Amino acid sequence: MDNTELLLKELTEANGVSGYESEVRKIMAREMEALASKLEYDKIGSIMAWKKGSVESPQVMVVGHMDEIGFMVKEVTKEGYIKFLQLGGWWGPVAVGQRMRIITEKGPLIGVVGATPPHMLTPEERKKVPEIKDLFIDIGCQEKFDVRKKLRVKPGDPIIPDSEFTIMGNRKMYLSKAFDNRVACAIVIDVLRRLKRSKHPNTFLGCGSVQEEVGCRGAQTLSQLAEPDVCIVCDTGIGQDVPPDGYAKDERLGNGSSILIYDAGMIPNIALRDLVVKTAESMKIPFHMSYMERGATDGGRIHVSRKGVPSIVIGPPVRYIHSHNGILNRTDYDNTVKLITEVVKRLDAKTVKSLTEA
Repeated sequence: MDNTELLLKELTEANGVSGYESEVRKIMAREMEALASKLEYDKIGSIMAWKKGSVESPQVMVVGHMDEIGFMVKEVTKEGYIKFLQLGGWWGPVAVGQRMRIITEKGPLIGVVGATPPHMLTPEERKKVPEIKDLFIDIGCQEKFDVRKKLRVKPGDPIIPDSEFTIMGNRKMYLSKAFDNRVACAIVIDVLRRLKRSKHPNTFLGCGSVQEEVGCRGAQTLSQLAEPDVCIVCDTGIGQDVPPDGYAKDERLGNGSSILIYDAGMIPNIALRDLVVKTAESMKIPFHMSYMERGATDGGRIHVSRKGVPSIVIGPPVRYIHSHNGILNRTDYDNTVKLITEVVKRLDAKTVKSLTEA
């Protein structure tokens, strides 16, 4: 594995559901400490690295959220089954039969998401989509085995999808949990590495936010800490190159970075969007325009903080987000790092001012 693959492996395999991002934060702090002049934290766990360029102002924020979707123990039934709370957006069928890690005070426990077997369902019941509220996790419970006492499982313990980073047969393709949004955490680090070796007319703020999947909460506190003049949110696009339309979709793996024209929480700053497109075209960096009719990103909170912050969302597309295993294309990752770096290098005081001039 090269350095990027090793970083993606470590970040994606870390345990870090919403509200429990400490493992991921430690990795980001370790990687950014030698590249930045200082690290700062908000009071709910987000991290920010400062890298001054040739001038202090403007302050350019690039942020990726550290949390992944998962669950939290809600209760342990008298039989020893685990009922759970949902952290982030899950669709019932993608969770059934999947392995989960419950992080207890004694260490991780492996379990499987269970549901009523189809053999026990009526024909009408089989037609219904399983709902998260009806599912449970089986950690190997049996009669006269007290899960609570012997395994120390308790309400509030985080539950993480059990999946490992894998380089696929097509070695440009990576398979893992938590690409949404650990891929952006890695991109923030790689952009900081590139800026360490080149000039930029601003102060770069490389950030990892918490609790995006449960309402973009870290984005709000982080924007107060950072006070950015402009923001690039790095988040995954939704890979749509699956049957039946397949490769006819622009939002497909290998087609470059996604530049969002719309999501449910933010319409990007138009001048900033045009600057990103012109930068990609001039540098011959592959890209495509995309949108997200449902769901939002950290930009939804950041762009309306204080008097407003010109913001945009850029990121590589990933297939099968919000499941146990997503697929990422390495060239999309590399092109996203290159595009964000080049945009940051163009954001001098005059350009940033022009983004909001009437």
